[in-house]
Amino acid sequence: MDIILKYFPNITETQKEQFAKLQELYKDWNLKINVVSRKDIDELYLRHVLHSLGIAKIIQFQPNTKVMDVGTGGGFPGIPLAILFPETKFHLVDSIGKKIKVVNEVVSGLGLENVITTHGRVEEVKDTYDFIVSRAVAQMETFHRWVKNKVHKKQNHELKNGIIYLKGGDLIDELINFPKATIYNLSNYFNEDFFETKKVVHLPLKYKG
Repeated sequence: MDIILKYFPNITETQKEQFAKLQELYKDWNLKINVVSRKDIDELYLRHVLHSLGIAKIIQFQPNTKVMDVGTGGGFPGIPLAILFPETKFHLVDSIGKKIKVVNEVVSGLGLENVITTHGRVEEVKDTYDFIVSRAVAQMETFHRWVKNKVHKKQNHELKNGIIYLKGGDLIDELINFPKATIYNLSNYFNEDFFETKKVVHLPLKYKG
């Protein structure tokens, strides 16, 4: 938990309480339904929570922004971002029912009112969003195909509407067909070794009505 305060010292008491509850909630649910590896549970705040919040170093979501988290798994990056941005609306989607069950229980345990969930494939989601976030669920080519028609026309941020993707490693080949993508190195924001190869990729998407 201290690592969150190190990089986000201005969070409210409510947010501190919610972040502090995450470890207990995930430990408890992970015993019933394994959504986070045992090793990662011990380093939950570094490997999952702070990693998710890397997106907040790139953009500050405005109130009433709509964000979809695709392939949310156990709720990352969506749940940490929903804590940090309580006035932003998050829609967490995953095709695996047991993962969404855990997400729903964690959301309920934290009392988050700005999160909805869907058990299903992202292609079936009919709504549009300002941003679509995810954590390395597929190659960008595939991910782009899934979500390219799901972005709002109206822009409310300096960063153009589109995909904000947490990825690691060398992305040159993966992004060769996406010249408008911008890569942000998380090692510029967080000094732990874990973030040495971790990145945030922003890919603006045009609205397709």
